[in-house]
Amino acid sequence: MERIICLVIGYACGLLQSGYLVGKMHHIDIRKAGSGNSGSTNALRVMGLKAGLMTFAGDVLKCFAAVLIVRAIYHGSNILPLLMMYAGAGVTLGHNFPFYMNFKGGKGIAVMAALVVSNCFWHLPYSSILFFVTLAFFLVPVLVTRYVSLGSLLAYAVFFIQMVIFGQLGWFDMAKGAVYELYVITFLLTALAWYRHRANIKRLLNGTENKFGSKK
Repeated sequence: MERIICLVIGYACGLLQSGYLVGKMHHIDIRKAGSGNSGSTNALRVMGLKAGLMTFAGDVLKCFAAVLIVRAIYHGSNILPLLMMYAGAGVTLGHNFPFYMNFKGGKGIAVMAALVVSNCFWHLPYSSILFFVTLAFFLVPVLVTRYVSLGSLLAYAVFFIQMVIFGQLGWFDMAKGAVYELYVITFLLTALAWYRHRANIKRLLNGTENKFGSKK
């Protein structure tokens, strides 16, 4: 039951569509501009750097809010890292599939950034490892190729790999079954991110993907 509660809390927080709200401030329906995605990359491309950063910050903060609420409710739980991941999964679902926008939202990359930070600094030893390795796998490809989608996909993949490694090292301090469940949830989030980027992957393979800083 507690897992469902964490998913619902996350989904409710994820329904705050920062890109859509920032777009309305600019008299733009982000769903009808650029790629039609309500995430920070499309907001950046359509409305500029300030709007992109505002969208990214809003999407990160709503994930932090969900995780903090779950931590406050279940602070004594022996599966707290797993419950936090369920909250993050709920935020991702709310962000990607908001019911009031015909289930058309973002791709969950900013939410993943918040999950990385929350996992880093709230229950992992040597927390900077996860943060900086994931950041490097995002920034380096983006700086070299200017493909934000490539950096996003690699960052999500390495996040999953690191969660498995740290889980096997016993850093989550949970029973083995809960750790494996954590792996499954993280894998499903990674698979969802790659699925949501399927059009980007096709364009990357064809060499037609939009580059950072270029007009769509």
